[in-house]
Amino acid sequence: MVFNSYIFILVFLPLCLSGYFFLNRIHHYHAGLAFLLGMSLWFYGFFNPSYLPIICGSVVLNYSLYRWMRAVALKGIGQGTKREIAFWIGIASNLGILGYFKYTDFFIENINYLFQVDYPLKHILLPLGISFFTFQQISFLADIYSDTRGEVAYSFLSYAAYVTYFPQLVAGPIVKHDVLVPQLQDEKRKRVDYNYLSKGIALFILGLAKKVLIADVLGNYVNLAYKDVYALNTTTAVLAVLGYTLQIYFDFSGYSDMAVGLGWMMHIDLPVNFDSPYKSISITEFWKRWHMTLTAFFTKYVYIPLGGSRRGNARMYANIFIVFLLSGLWHGAGWTFVFWGGIHGLAQICERVLRQYNQRNMLMCKVERNIQLSAVLMKLRLILGWIWTFGFVNIAWVLFRANSMTEAYVLLSQIGRCQFGVISQAMINVFAQPEWTLLWSADSRTNLKLYFVLALILAVTFPPAKQIAEQCVSRRWTAFVFAFLLAWCIFSFTGVSTFLYFNF
Repeated sequence: MVFNSYIFILVFLPLCLSGYFFLNRIHHYHAGLAFLLGMSLWFYGFFNPSYLPIICGSVVLNYSLYRWMRAVALKGIGQGTKREIAFWIGIASNLGILGYFKYTDFFIENINYLFQVDYPLKHILLPLGISFFTFQQISFLADIYSDTRGEVAYSFLSYAAYVTYFPQLVAGPIVKHDVLVPQLQDEKRKRVDYNYLSKGIALFILGLAKKVLIADVLGNYVNLAYKDVYALNTTTAVLAVLGYTLQIYFDFSGYSDMAVGLGWMMHIDLPVNFDSPYKSISITEFWKRWHMTLTAFFTKYVYIPLGGSRRGNARMYANIFIVFLLSGLWHGAGWTFVFWGGIHGLAQICERVLRQYNQRNMLMCKVERNIQLSAVLMKLRLILGWIWTFGFVNIAWVLFRANSMTEAYVLLSQIGRCQFGVISQAMINVFAQPEWTLLWSADSRTNLKLYFVLALILAVTFPPAKQIAEQCVSRRWTAFVFAFLLAWCIFSFTGVSTFLYFNF
């Protein structure tokens, strides 16, 4: 089931909210949590019920290992080895399950290429959200392993509801147990809070609008362009690159906004996953604003255990590169993803080297010497930093979207040739939306230009949707705006379009 569907908005969500709050209102708290668990499993298994045994088996396995580690911890001193065995069994099991479903064919393809053999591919169906709920449970086991006194005590129902909580189940944010479980157990949060409810509805609608009204339309153009990259001229290739940059932002941040909004409706705070990343003036800053919970996961559970920045610059640079290679591989089973992660890692390393070089050589003017010149240089630095970051991110997204390294090379080559030309009528027709025709222009070519310009302005200049929702919900007239947006989105459900990160 997806958020942008009739069954979710008109059936699932009203039923879920009413049932959950009704059971909690009559003080059947365990029944309310069990109801939420059941609804989450229905949400997850809606597309394919065969996914359910996988996630249920994963929950049972990890909860059993948690109980084992906690029982050993409660026994006291001298039990460290047993806890370590349980922990590493958990890590190996989770990564093994993820590796089997996500990377088996990738491994076979590379074996066939390297050794000139012809092992058949398995074509294993990738379960929805397996990368997200696997990492979520790995983080849980890592935290429990650090809990040497066995102080963390969760029932199976609380743990299962935490892992399967439907707003964040299939595309994040990656939520830590100590953020979500206490909220699920807090009786004060089991009652309707109308301030949270109204903010949640507003944020959900904003995220839905990002997905349906912007990302999906741009995605139609991008999909058409990537069908035959050889046929693109420089104009259409540039628009394909920019289109995907905007599409993936509005698609993924839209999902994250809807997830946080759904949490608010249920009086639950989920972590924010995006903070206007296209405003960044460096790649380092970009990753502090983009997919923030994944960055936090890799920082805490990979970068720091590898030594972080504590063992000298060379080791720090190696750790950064390893983290980004793993991040690329986490996103997808293909060399394009590995290279995408690798170049982001190299970019961060280069930025750190330059930053250290500038600090040592005092290349920046001192404010006390020339305040006016320093202000000019600072503004220039901000502008050049944004151009560098946004340009680099655009090029890197080509690797992320392309089906192969060859396709990525061809697309970038078409841009490098500077052979500008006309946009095909088929690509223009993508923007012939009836609602835009009423609002803007009957000319699809004009609609195309307006789409790209407005999407770019929204992506670069607007504050996070959470901030907009919090500010607007206190003003009564905005209710009409949100109602209009919701109706517009629902009438635009011509086809159910899944979110891009469902594929990862």
